[in-house]
Amino acid sequence: MTSRPPLPPFDRESALKKVRAAEDAWNTRDPEHVALAYTEDTVWRNRDTFLTGRAEVTAFLREKWSRELDYALRKELWSFQDDRIAVRFQYEFHDATGQWWRGYGNELWEFTGEGLMRRREASINDVRISEAERRIFGPRPAEEDRSLIPVR
Repeated sequence: MTSRPPLPPFDRESALKKVRAAEDAWNTRDPEHVALAYTEDTVWRNRDTFLTGRAEVTAFLREKWSRELDYALRKELWSFQDDRIAVRFQYEFHDATGQWWRGYGNELWEFTGEGLMRRREASINDVRISEAERRIFGPRPAEEDRSLIPVR
């Protein structure tokens, strides 16, 4: 089995690295690359969608990023313990009509000893925003504090 450091049990530093790695991967918008962080039999709840397995995750992400154009994400570590991490996040995208959206959410993650995510529970709400209200422009710049996202 492939190892995906950092590995549990997590401390603050390793949990932050795991969250940063997830943010960076999702900002590639590459479903095949992102899906490699999950077990072959991973179990997901994403809003009202339930998925099982890496192949379903890959298909889900491919479809998601075909609709959510210019997607850009920020994640923040909320809590961690042993093999689990909780994050809050925001992302922005526009749809095919040009309408911008901001998604607000929370995720609960559970990992194997090899550092692959075996379970992901995501609760997300979308809010219409104008282009002028945007604040997330692509992947996080290196100089930006990677531990925080805006509260608004």
